[in-house]
Amino acid sequence: MNKTDNNYNYYIKYKLLIVLIISIIWIDISIAFEDPIPGPRNCFWSRGPASADPYLNLAYPDANVFYWAAVFSIPSDAELTIEGNYPHSRYMSFASYDEKGRPIESLADYLINSKSANPFIPGNKRYENERGYKVTILNEIPNVKRKVGEKVSIDSENKLHAPSYGKGQQAIVYRIYLPDREKEPDGGVQLPTPVLTLSNGKQFKGDSACDLLNASQQLTVSLGALGIPPGQYRKLVTQQDKPETWPAHNPPKWFIQLDRQSLIGMYTGEIDPNAPRSEGGFYPNLDNHYIRTIVNRKHGKVLIIKGKAPVVPKTFDSNELMTSGELRYWSICSNQSFVNTRVNDCLYDQEIPLASDGTYTIAVSREEDRPRNAIKECGFGWLPMAIDGDGMFDEDVTIIQFRHMLAEKSFKNSIQSVLMQKQLEVTMGDYMPKSRYLMTNQVETIFPCLLSKSE
Repeated sequence: MNKTDNNYNYYIKYKLLIVLIISIIWIDISIAFEDPIPGPRNCFWSRGPASADPYLNLAYPDANVFYWAAVFSIPSDAELTIEGNYPHSRYMSFASYDEKGRPIESLADYLINSKSANPFIPGNKRYENERGYKVTILNEIPNVKRKVGEKVSIDSENKLHAPSYGKGQQAIVYRIYLPDREKEPDGGVQLPTPVLTLSNGKQFKGDSACDLLNASQQLTVSLGALGIPPGQYRKLVTQQDKPETWPAHNPPKWFIQLDRQSLIGMYTGEIDPNAPRSEGGFYPNLDNHYIRTIVNRKHGKVLIIKGKAPVVPKTFDSNELMTSGELRYWSICSNQSFVNTRVNDCLYDQEIPLASDGTYTIAVSREEDRPRNAIKECGFGWLPMAIDGDGMFDEDVTIIQFRHMLAEKSFKNSIQSVLMQKQLEVTMGDYMPKSRYLMTNQVETIFPCLLSKSE
């Protein structure tokens, strides 16, 4: 090999080294600038998606649901329209809120009319190509308050009232519940687009509309809207006259959605049995109603929950037609404290194993305490308790929460039918969750698992 060949080989090796270095640098840069929170966003829906980890995890999101928030200010004499496509999912909605996280109005999917067939109406095809709709956002207080939690029969005008607060800020949330298989988080469609029309008729769409709407402004929100302050929570869970496991009862005691004073009453013990149900705080969905209990594993390492399951439409496996049910959706979730309002995980209706009589059995425990028979094949649903418990002061505390969505008027055992705390068990009947604490080996003994074995 001559000197020229050596120089050529050196040149090739040098070029390869340069390419390698550039590639490494590019990978490092790509990793460094990778969005730390997964999921689609745009200039309008810039806050989200909220769900279980690794998404934004706040305000007790359902782990099978994705939420996006928009914060904006509609200029005077301008009209804001949201243009989108119906997602492939169990449910979608737009909802407006005030600065304390209290709901103002919800515009659920079945109330959104369009030229195309609405895939959320029972009997309609769920996979039509034409899926477009338009919704107008108004800076006004609604004249009529819609029925909360129940399906209503009204002539919709595709309008959502989102009155401003503070210095003219408005806030709405876009929700998609249970996207079809392989279509999470956005239901297989792009996020809705803002369209702003000024009084002179000039129209702005997308990024240009966001600029005029000041959609990048900081959210004005009271801390109480995001949870109970840590100092207050510490006082509630360390009351001298209360047992170590307080406020968890044995057997667990379930509570309806109450106002903030009654929420605190779960810890103080001062709950008015005649207190009316409330929409509550923490940015709730007005189409849902909730019941919850506080659990402490010092009473037993495994919580067993049994009850009858409401009938719902099945959509997850891309079912062709939308069907009806007693509820649109229901779920059970394991959460941390009212301080951080984080969800550990949830089970949605369709994935919970049911016995032949329509009842379910769900075990809640730490992973290390999970009974060996607490698996779907043995007829169990299972939810985790967090290793750090409430995420603040007690590693043994978990909050369990049920959701019922859009109850049919004919279904009289829904959470929506419970008007006050003292009516809870009588109203829900067989659908009321029955819960008890057990140890891991007790669960494995009490509930035999007869797995079919192939010959």
